[in-house]
Amino acid sequence: MSRPPLPPFTEQTAVQKVRMAEDAWNSREPERVALAYTEGSRWRNRSEFLEGRAAIVAFLTRKWAKELDYRLIKDLWAFHGNRIAVRFQYEWHDASGQWHRSYGNEQWEFDEHGLMRRREASINDIEIAEKDRRFHWPAPGPRPADVPGLSESPF
Repeated sequence: MSRPPLPPFTEQTAVQKVRMAEDAWNSREPERVALAYTEGSRWRNRSEFLEGRAAIVAFLTRKWAKELDYRLIKDLWAFHGNRIAVRFQYEWHDASGQWHRSYGNEQWEFDEHGLMRRREASINDIEIAEKDRRFHWPAPGPRPADVPGLSESPF
């Protein structure tokens, strides 16, 4: 299985890979998202360590059962060869209706087929008022082209 664009990445293909990941995560479809990773992909997500697609699907299923109305924006931070670093923000609310914004950075490493074999994510959460939300497109679904990315958002 191949998942273009393939490494080594250029700025254009790295941006494309980031936007593809953003769109997939905004679908909130764990099985779809997991197809971008190798069978033995290794993750660190906050303090949780995962290995393999089945673990990724289980993790994302739990995540999106808790993080309701999830909307994510990712931006390219850096790239080199088969590696990409991104920064991201996402908003969600819990079952009580409390909104949160989560900020983070990810480091990705890809195999020669363009599948991610390693993902390391550091994430921090803050509570926000609903009136302070920034991401308002219909969810689930990709970020519309007219919604600015992080470089245009106050951080």
